Amino acid sequence: MKTLYKSYAFAKAITESVLYIGILLFTLTSVAQTKVGGVIYDDFGDTVPFANVVFPGSSEGTITNDNGRFYLQSENTYDKVEFSFVGYKTQTIKLDNRVNLNMKVTLETDTAELDAVVVYAGKTSKKNNPAIDILRKVWENRRKNGLSQFKQYQYDKYEKLEFDMNTIDSSLINSKLFRGMEFVFDYADTSRITGKTYLPIFINESLSTVYGDNEINKELDDVKANKNSGFSNNQTLIAFVKDLYNDIDVYDRYLKFFDKSFTSPVGKSGIDTYNYVLRDTAIVDGVEAYNIVYYPRRKGELTFKGDFWVATESYAIKEINMQATKSANINWVKEIYIEQEYDVLNDSLFLITRDYFLSDFALNKKEKSKGIYGKRTTLFNDYKFDIEKEPDFYRRRVNDYDPEIYNRDEAYWDENRLEKLNKDEKQVYTMLDTLKKNKKFKRLYNIGTVLASGYYEFDGFDFGPIFSTFGFNDVEGLRLRAGGRTYFGANDPWRIEGYGAYGFDDKKFKFGIGGKWLLDKQSRLILSGGYRKDVEQLAASLTKTNDVLGRSLASSAIVSAGNNGRLSNIKLGLAAISFEPLYNLEFRLGTSYRKITTANPGFFSLDYFDADSPGGIQSETNQAEVDFSMTYKPGRKTTNYGVDRTVINEGAYPILFLNYSKGFKDLFSSDFDYDKFQFYYSHPIQIGAFGRLTARIEAGKTFGEVPLALLDVIPGNQTYFNVSGSFNTMDFYEFVSDEYLMVNLDHNFNGRIFSRIPGLRDLNLRELVGIKAAYGRISDENVALNASGLNYLAPEDIYWEYSAGVGNIFKVLRIDVSFRGGYNYLPDARQVAVTGSFGFFF
Repeated sequence: MKTLYKSYAFAKAITESVLYIGILLFTLTSVAQTKVGGVIYDDFGDTVPFANVVFPGSSEGTITNDNGRFYLQSENTYDKVEFSFVGYKTQTIKLDNRVNLNMKVTLETDTAELDAVVVYAGKTSKKNNPAIDILRKVWENRRKNGLSQFKQYQYDKYEKLEFDMNTIDSSLINSKLFRGMEFVFDYADTSRITGKTYLPIFINESLSTVYGDNEINKELDDVKANKNSGFSNNQTLIAFVKDLYNDIDVYDRYLKFFDKSFTSPVGKSGIDTYNYVLRDTAIVDGVEAYNIVYYPRRKGELTFKGDFWVATESYAIKEINMQATKSANINWVKEIYIEQEYDVLNDSLFLITRDYFLSDFALNKKEKSKGIYGKRTTLFNDYKFDIEKEPDFYRRRVNDYDPEIYNRDEAYWDENRLEKLNKDEKQVYTMLDTLKKNKKFKRLYNIGTVLASGYYEFDGFDFGPIFSTFGFNDVEGLRLRAGGRTYFGANDPWRIEGYGAYGFDDKKFKFGIGGKWLLDKQSRLILSGGYRKDVEQLAASLTKTNDVLGRSLASSAIVSAGNNGRLSNIKLGLAAISFEPLYNLEFRLGTSYRKITTANPGFFSLDYFDADSPGGIQSETNQAEVDFSMTYKPGRKTTNYGVDRTVINEGAYPILFLNYSKGFKDLFSSDFDYDKFQFYYSHPIQIGAFGRLTARIEAGKTFGEVPLALLDVIPGNQTYFNVSGSFNTMDFYEFVSDEYLMVNLDHNFNGRIFSRIPGLRDLNLRELVGIKAAYGRISDENVALNASGLNYLAPEDIYWEYSAGVGNIFKVLRIDVSFRGGYNYLPDARQVAVTGSFGFFF
């Protein structure tokens, strides 16, 4: 569910982006002086991928994509363009016009050149290749270049994030949808990377000073100013976009962004992934440098094509261009283009001065598909070294929000920007201010907000979530639910939420209400409380939580394997206080009172022996409890500073959870004394180009006698959906314990295997494997307490299952097949289970 939440956050961000403009002008306007574009063919009529396109006498050039298509523009005026590739005759074409966008170029095969350099045709050799010899020198000299030479460092950084709508044709512009908003058509421009017309719709600028200490491996980005247009109140979107564009080091083996690991053309893994060709030697910004062209050896892998310049004396990277190949197994992103430039500080020291990242988000990778450009430009300046700071200087504060940062005047920005805004970027501020006052745009925005957030907004109140309106289970039958929350803004210091639900089979009304109040922003001291009366499947999860508004998917599964009738009526009241002494480290102290009974008498019993009850048997469990927990989430990124925060990188960080619970007998007629300890740890691990492994371990033990309602149930899954942390071949309440250990390993190869199989590589499918195991015990005293008729069984011989699956089916569907590996002799044991899930993933 965490991965799905991240995908939902991305979908929400993109939906809101589209709503803020909804259009693009089909014109070509730009300050560039020369533009060329088209397709390169060979003399057999086939396209030529990865061919070189340059303006003669300059270092300005590009490489054709997988389909032989190219686009190149320059602010300078050129009257010629040159096309070349190993094994073909170089062709120079005279340019009669400033703009030439539909060129069809044919390169003739050069037999003599092929004989002379046959080693570089197609897949280049790794031996006797001067380009790879130079690359090995780059590896040897990496530590001699960059910030790693110094104990401490600091520099000024200017970052500009921009969203642009692209590729909208005239028929859409003239449609009824955009009547009344025609004024935005005046702000279009043309991309120097793709040649497509685009309309800037959002700009975020930030100024900061970055401090780092290599001795203690700490870094701090101290933001001095931040300015937005378009989404000025949407800090979640801004943080989400920034998280997409992580800083990268081209010397690393793998470059991570969009939750994927691309093989770096400069890193040591590149030699097995790319073809390299030494193209030229030239002077770049006063430094003699080698120019090396690279392109992937195989289709379907997460790779780039492009070129880089290497200084001849220090073997440091001077410039690099990287464009992701269209065959790369990544969804919703049609183009990825990266430029980095480095400057010389002395004979051997090179430091990055400019980093440019462009991505084209689209539903598909077709040439004419419409999408949204996301662009990040980062400039670096005023490097200083070996200025030591105290270790506490680098500690991340729990609440570092400073409203002054977001209210700098224009004079401040004019003085401190490292790169001035161009005319179109300046006009975006004016255009969006006007657009947000447009009545038609407001209506479109309201519709999109409902679809994106799941809530219908009123003044100070949100109705929803609308996606939870319908449910079904074997006790309630059809279930209808309605709810809402207070909402005055993303940074509200308090919030109240509630819902009501009705089951048409049991003819009972259920409800839940909860509230929380942020008492102190600096420590995030929060007081919370609530009450819930509902039907719940208590056997769907293992690690204990007390959420008065939460409800497991298993409680409302429309279709289930077997009878999902082992449901419980629960009445839960709680109060808690929590705080964060350190960023992402939370402590919580809570108290709760639960009343649990079976929701399906005659089929499922929670009875236990009780000498003080009539007949010696009790059917209701009443329990008062105090719990203390610690949750640590290193690497988690959040936005907003109110009582609710939005997690930006859900599923991409480790989680450590520890909990101690104490049950008190006779307190408010409570039934049992006990002590319970629980431990949970989850860690996603990116294994280079081989995908992501997620390791999860849970353990717990209960000291004292408790009935079935308070025991730990090994989580089964009778739904046809993938549920994290549960066993797909296990039924609910099949195994019960008071002492348990569970291990779960899931690995997603991200298409590493399928990309090498003809017939499968073009489908962009992804391979999934997993294995789960559980061990548990139950005391004789707790077995003897049972009066339910249910045979207590703990997995003392270890219950395990393994799975294989295929993901990214139609880009949204995942199917897993799980196989039972233990306790196959039990009656009605499910040997195989097929489960699926939907989600938007890169």
